[in-house]
Amino acid sequence: MNHYETVFILNPVLSETQVKETVQKFEDFLASKGAKMISKEDWGLKKLAYEIQNKKSGFYHLFEYTVPGDAIIGLETEFRRDERVMRFLTVTLDKHAVAWAERRREKLKTKKA
Repeated sequence: MNHYETVFILNPVLSETQVKETVQKFEDFLASKGAKMISKEDWGLKKLAYEIQNKKSGFYHLFEYTVPGDAIIGLETEFRRDERVMRFLTVTLDKHAVAWAERRREKLKTKKA
């Protein structure tokens, strides 16, 4: 089981329920492939650095999870097929990146409390 992090940007014209449905779709896909979700973050509507599909903003989401490596190909295929997804990026986390992500999550927890 490899450790991965995926950030994806959803179309800004989607309603709140459509965004939740889309996020749930990808979360369910990962669960069906045997993924263990470590962290899930909704960064909200953010301005893009450059226009994508004539849009200047998008809904950002981050998943951090462990899953067998062959599931990533299927996940990225699903991202490409879904017209609501404007961009996505999946990276493999090494031990240093995992430690950094844990520190970042702890910092976010203390900031919210």
